[in-house]
Amino acid sequence: MIIDLDKFVVQERPHWRKLERFLARFEEDYRTKLSLEELKEFHYLYERAAAGLARVTTFSAERELREYLEHLVARAYGEIHEIRGKPHRLAPLEWFFGTLPRTFRRQAGAFWLATLVMFAGAVFGGVLLVVDPEAKEVVMPFSHLLGDPSERVAMEESGGDRDRMAGAKSSFAASLMQNNIKVSILAMALGMTFGAGTLIVLFYNGVILGAVVVDYVAAGETVFLLGWLLPHGAVEIPAILVGAQAGLVLARALIGWGDRDNLRQRMRKVGPDLTTLMIGVALMLVWAGVIEAFFSQYHAPVLPYGVKITFGVVELGLLIFFFGRCGREKPPAG
Repeated sequence: MIIDLDKFVVQERPHWRKLERFLARFEEDYRTKLSLEELKEFHYLYERAAAGLARVTTFSAERELREYLEHLVARAYGEIHEIRGKPHRLAPLEWFFGTLPRTFRRQAGAFWLATLVMFAGAVFGGVLLVVDPEAKEVVMPFSHLLGDPSERVAMEESGGDRDRMAGAKSSFAASLMQNNIKVSILAMALGMTFGAGTLIVLFYNGVILGAVVVDYVAAGETVFLLGWLLPHGAVEIPAILVGAQAGLVLARALIGWGDRDNLRQRMRKVGPDLTTLMIGVALMLVWAGVIEAFFSQYHAPVLPYGVKITFGVVELGLLIFFFGRCGREKPPAG
């Protein structure tokens, strides 16, 4: 029971105003998301306003105040217990800079597992080539990697200013995108083998990468190797890892370790994350394909290695910043 109505209104009005500001945020943008602390505060303000309404109803003469609180509490109740689907608006920039990096971080454990497996494959491939150089013919999947690295570098650099990719850049880029996207989709789809197929694809690609690196480094062509691989590899290799990340997320949903939901519920939960990750992979590989066709295939003297290496390092730094920092919620003021 309220003894002093005026004092009650003076004490409670700041809380009502704060609740109104929360509701205004929801009504201005249906996509508004609150932090855990803000959610707790919103719920507290709603309960406080509801309790105040119950007390005000004893004052039949205060019709205006009662109607105000009824409206305020009803709006807050509607926001808390809303069950209708929110209208969907296409917001590609918000998805790219918000949803994609947040999804990546939410499933980061699968990414680091994928990275570890590929790294293990790279170490194995490098050691294999050091121990048994004859294994090169078995490990290398492409004929242009079977030759002597120094001979290839000499051939690449002897072209002068001649554009050996003239008229073929677009078709070459398209074939690269198609091949890399197929590998990434395969890595994701093989999550249906409870992750075993995904891990095999990762390890095998790591073996190839490690063998190539050791082959060129042993031949004294480290600078050429960095200038050749970094511009497109700084995005292409992470893209393949993200594709495998999606495959491992799928595998975890199939296995259901530590999750009491049934299979259908688990698949429904990870479905949006898988879609987001694979669209992100496709975008990354489109970029990598363009860079590989129009930039990576040009070597000194056409393009100095320093320029190519710097470009690749900047790419990798921006990619790390994108996945690590973009889409983070700003801390509440004060």
